Amino acid sequence: MTSTAHMTSDGPPGPAVQAPAARAARISKAYGRGDARVVALDEVSLNLERSRFTAIMGPSGSGKSTLMHCMAGLDSVDSGEVFVGDIEVTRLDDKRLTRLRRDRIGFVFQAFNLVPTLTALENITLPLDIAGRKPDQTWLDTVVDTIGLRDRLKHRPSELSGGQQQRVACARALVSRPEIIFADEPTGNLDSRSGAEVLSFLRNSVREMGQTVVMVTHDPVAAAYADLVVFLADGRVVDQIPEPTAEKVLERMKGFELPGVTS
Repeated sequence: MTSTAHMTSDGPPGPAVQAPAARAARISKAYGRGDARVVALDEVSLNLERSRFTAIMGPSGSGKSTLMHCMAGLDSVDSGEVFVGDIEVTRLDDKRLTRLRRDRIGFVFQAFNLVPTLTALENITLPLDIAGRKPDQTWLDTVVDTIGLRDRLKHRPSELSGGQQQRVACARALVSRPEIIFADEPTGNLDSRSGAEVLSFLRNSVREMGQTVVMVTHDPVAAAYADLVVFLADGRVVDQIPEPTAEKVLERMKGFELPGVTS
């Protein structure tokens, strides 16, 4: 009988190497045709490691939002492969893609996307309700306590501040324990104080809960909350900064020439 473990002369096999939370392998994406054709991604390869907070940055038109949408299964690629865990997203039909996004991917967007007629708690548990699953009460309590809004759970979005609404949106993304959370400019509609609260929550979800978070942002201060900043320009990964500071990120951003198109 053959074994799937790799044996060496030095002893028993070590622990299996876990796949990244998500990865892109030479993905390309273009919009339009002829003279109007715009290459958004040009053979981008990127590993998003587990239990890390990664920020994706770049000038307008660099492809950062397109990259996030393709890796999250919200948009298709023209070529290349996208994986979430060990699942190849680019091979899934619509039904399995919908199930993957529901069960293994969390989303936080700039516009909050809360249902105005539901309470904060009902918004948080909405993905589980749609899937017909009951929340793990211990995990739900952990998430609620982490966002610090237990006394606001019965309030509707209109009764919450912008920062509180975004923290509810973050909790909604976390409650199903997804493989990875994608956040697209999550502090774009918030003042600096509310933005700091949301960013601290995302950072703590990585450090204390082991969550994986990927955030697209244009803000060097927001990027400084991440463990790693990945820079895109002209549809390609051009640089990375581990353990970033706002000053390091701002200095790197000054080196980009801003094209006249938006991502």
